[in-house]
Amino acid sequence: MELMNIMLFHSTYGLRPAVHAAADRLRAAGHDVQVPDLFEGRTFETVEEGLAFKEEVGKDELLKRAVLAAAPYSDRGLVYAGFSFGAATAQTLALGDEKARGLLMFHGTSDIAENASVDELPVQLHVADPDPFETHDWLNSWYLQMQRTGADVEVYRYPGAGHLFTDAELPDFDRASAELAWKVALGFLATL
Repeated sequence: MELMNIMLFHSTYGLRPAVHAAADRLRAAGHDVQVPDLFEGRTFETVEEGLAFKEEVGKDELLKRAVLAAAPYSDRGLVYAGFSFGAATAQTLALGDEKARGLLMFHGTSDIAENASVDELPVQLHVADPDPFETHDWLNSWYLQMQRTGADVEVYRYPGAGHLFTDAELPDFDRASAELAWKVALGFLATL
């Protein structure tokens, strides 16, 4: 298995212990992991607080912070990864980085630019089923659009799990789904 350089982005809750725990799990599997703090130290107790802060800072500023965080490592061929908002951020960066090695997404997706194009970029998405933020119609459309970009897409759905089911500190947590998602995700990284 080859060591991957992973850029792991946090959710709208901010850079909380669960994100560091995820990074530690990836490191234990032999990967080099960077965990940028796009919220500059702010964390939140609710999705609503996090979304309000995200709106206040602005999408463009947060994307700029993400690009600046990834830039020093992008020549290595990054695997972009993230949770919810962080997955959406990872998607945007991966589709814009011709050296990206992969895209690992938990709990979230994003709009895809009309002209986005990749060369068989491996993409894996883990999402609750149903998920209030990622409806079936949206995910079906997202899947088709990602395939049109040239990505090699796998989607794993977890029936009955909460939106952020991998975060042990949140009510959404589902241990069985989280363990399965991590097992599949680590297997995915081992194939890159």
